[in-house]
Amino acid sequence: MGQLRDRMIGDLELRFYRPGTQRAYVSCASRYAAHYMISPADLGTEDVRGYLLHLVRERQASAATVKMNVAALKFLYTYTLDRPEVAAAIPWPRVRSTLPVILSGTEVEGLLASVDTVKHRATAMTTYGTGLRVQEVCRLEATDIDSRRGLIHVRDGKRGRDRYVMLPARLLLVLREYWRAERPAGPYLFAGEHPNRPMAAESLRRALREAAAKAGLVKRVTPHILRHSFATHLLEGGTDLRVIQVLLGHGSIRTTTRYTRVSAKHVGRTTSPLDVLGTEKALPLG
Repeated sequence: MGQLRDRMIGDLELRFYRPGTQRAYVSCASRYAAHYMISPADLGTEDVRGYLLHLVRERQASAATVKMNVAALKFLYTYTLDRPEVAAAIPWPRVRSTLPVILSGTEVEGLLASVDTVKHRATAMTTYGTGLRVQEVCRLEATDIDSRRGLIHVRDGKRGRDRYVMLPARLLLVLREYWRAERPAGPYLFAGEHPNRPMAAESLRRALREAAAKAGLVKRVTPHILRHSFATHLLEGGTDLRVIQVLLGHGSIRTTTRYTRVSAKHVGRTTSPLDVLGTEKALPLG
């Protein structure tokens, strides 16, 4: 894409899109241009439609992949090419809503006990104990840990939002153990190979896969599944949905309510109308 690619990167930077999102959008736009072997500036609505159909029919791309391409092309045509009419004509795909995998408390305990190194155990416990996203965990700095107030300051979260989450007493003990063992030299609490760079998210993902295998867990385990488990366990423990929304950094309560669909206790506490037939509780039913 040449100059167009550089301009798109600049437009993304001016709007403070995350580096990962920038790379994904530019990659989608580049593949779109390569498909037609012509500049996107010379293509239009029907070309976009044809490319998306190519992804669905020939590449058998998932709805999530098509959605990412739609977002990238909408950005390209709205901002970089200043052709909003093309972007407006691109339909958003319907993405199937699936229920997240949730670990039981016993499974989480077994998983954490199976993490080999003190560093990865500390990051895994931070992920489950606070519900942070994996990138938020990796970017934590030592100064973000407020042991006196029992809080962790999450800076520049999703959509650039700051927030506070709790600092569990058990996690604080592990973090102190980790600090005595590692003594990170740079600003990051969990530094990568270079002390001035954060730990790579893939490092934690790999450690969790290995720990899950060691613990004999059949369920797929990722940092995000620990985040899902954190939210579900809070809900089952009686925490209000609004509080969970704030802790997770969700922009909308609708995102948080998904956990009511996977909470076994919430479903189990719901009384079926079959059980009230013939009783006083059935009077409102007529």
